[in-house]
Amino acid sequence: MSLAVVYSRAKVGVEAPLVNVEVHLSNGLPAFSIVGLPEASVRESRDRVRSALINAGFEFPAKRITVNLAPADLPKEGGRFDLAIAIGILAASEQVPTQFISGYEFYGELALSGSLRKVLGILPAALAANKVKRQVIASAQNQHELALLENPDNKVASQLLEVTAFLHGQHALETPQPMVELSVTEHLDLQDVIGQSFAKRALEIAAAGGHNILFVGPPGTGKTMLASRLPTILPQLTIEEALEVAAVHSTCGASVSQQGWRTPPFRSPHHSSSSVALVGGGSNPRPGDISLAHRGVLFLDEMTEFERKVLDSLREPMESGNISISRAAGKVNFPANFQLVGALNPSPCGEVGEHSRSTPDQILKYLSKISGPFLDRFDLTIDVPRLPKGTMSDNTLGESSAAVRERVNNAREIMLRRQQRPNAQLSGKALASYCQLTEEDSQFLEMAIEKLHLSMRAYHRILKVARTVADLSGSEIVNRQHLSEALGYRAMDRLLNSLRN
Repeated sequence: MSLAVVYSRAKVGVEAPLVNVEVHLSNGLPAFSIVGLPEASVRESRDRVRSALINAGFEFPAKRITVNLAPADLPKEGGRFDLAIAIGILAASEQVPTQFISGYEFYGELALSGSLRKVLGILPAALAANKVKRQVIASAQNQHELALLENPDNKVASQLLEVTAFLHGQHALETPQPMVELSVTEHLDLQDVIGQSFAKRALEIAAAGGHNILFVGPPGTGKTMLASRLPTILPQLTIEEALEVAAVHSTCGASVSQQGWRTPPFRSPHHSSSSVALVGGGSNPRPGDISLAHRGVLFLDEMTEFERKVLDSLREPMESGNISISRAAGKVNFPANFQLVGALNPSPCGEVGEHSRSTPDQILKYLSKISGPFLDRFDLTIDVPRLPKGTMSDNTLGESSAAVRERVNNAREIMLRRQQRPNAQLSGKALASYCQLTEEDSQFLEMAIEKLHLSMRAYHRILKVARTVADLSGSEIVNRQHLSEALGYRAMDRLLNSLRN
């Protein structure tokens, strides 16, 4: 047989489109050409495959070899097709049987010795392959990611010879094994934060409803500690959500283990990060921090030190839950459904009021580094003041993360039963249905909105927070008490109004 077709998949963001690796052997002067829009790393596979086949003891056909990576209009990159090309050449030259090849997809970069190396983005490819009832054969270096799928039909190998022996029925390939972590990770707990009961309550509300939250306060009051404890009170990811997160991390080569893989991710980029680092991009687009924080928390510490255009680049992904990156070669989509937590000092000197060395104009100029539309994306803005005298010597422990997480899980279950999503993601129509107010309460809220000079977006966000407060208390309706508490979490609006007056 002079023609063979082997299946593999390309890496396009977190998607894995099917690639048919067609290998044809014909008479003529010996040559080896790869067509189908291959990039340089794919064209170089000719030399890797030839050396690997020879060093593994196979005969390299002295014919005209044409490899077509279909579809031809899809850019191909990396060494992920090496194994598929090698199997295709062996099948076309009748050195391996072809009757079982159609049931497998092959992934792996070949070393010159014939050993297999890992490829990026194996998890999205394996998910897509298993969905169409094909099994995956990949490098043993990718086994920790494949083990997350818990599919015993997927196989891993360390050498090309192991794969060919498997196709001959002479060798059984191993199933992927999960990563064994020996190191002990630091255990964070909300109990570590001394005092700040108001901020802890706001953090609980943010966790229950999936709300964005901003901490405002002087240096050293616990803003970063509070933010880092948010993942410890968030509900665990479902298997589907955890696989989404693992797929994003797989595309950029980050290790994924089965221990703690259902814990929401936490990303804290430095304030010198560029827009590309935050939202993703590059000539070959890669996910940014907002995609690596998908289904988890993105924490921006010292938010006023970020460039304004960098912060504003987050506005659209925060609303849509994904980021589209367009380049000349095509368009790539990455998921970006994250919960934003910010922290900042209220003034250049870190203080406001009688202890401040900054004038109101200086403070306004300092805070104007953050645009109004971006501030509108925060459902809760919390004042985190210095601790009162005697708090440090008080040995009374606060609630643990486990106790708070139990209440958060109960409230989240109420939301999912009612509208299949957290309150922060309620649409305008659903918000009107689930947050019906009495005429008196509606007038009360409108007066508060007018007094604080808030936008319509802020009005909707206050309603969403009030709905979450009601769910935490087990109330079916939103009443004046819930609205009053939600309005209490608008520290930035009160600060800006006091500076302007």
